[in-house]
Amino acid sequence: MSIVDEFRANRPGVVRALESVRALSDALDRMNSEMKGDMDMNASDLATLRMLIIREQRGIMVSPHDVASHLRISTASTTKLLDRLETSGHLVRRPHPSDGRARVVVLTPKSRAEFFRHFGEHLTAMVAVAEKFSDQQLRTIAAFVDGVSDAISATD
Repeated sequence: MSIVDEFRANRPGVVRALESVRALSDALDRMNSEMKGDMDMNASDLATLRMLIIREQRGIMVSPHDVASHLRISTASTTKLLDRLETSGHLVRRPHPSDGRARVVVLTPKSRAEFFRHFGEHLTAMVAVAEKFSDQQLRTIAAFVDGVSDAISATD
């Protein structure tokens, strides 16, 4: 008996939840592919913009090193990527506010607007789904999704 068969027999909810995670992952992959095409970007460019938007919303500054670490690419590749995104008007590199020797990467208003123009319809649909759940249910869902995300990140 495989581990999946064992869980199907003893914890069908675990299997169902993980099947839902897989379906969500597939849907996000399709959305990202669509956005890459619409925005004429490669996967690393789009992942960088997404990272910058998420970190900006959390009030976290991003360095070029943070981008390299997040994407797991070399500093040389990161420099080329950031040069490309800066040339296209999607980001700027500025001095760190408290350490003038360091640099931070910041989205431009153009980039933010373009990203949300392409992502907005998806976001509206996701909010409509979330509104069907109570705050307590959403806290449980968020804890589960955060836990799965952390578990996947820990095994990378």
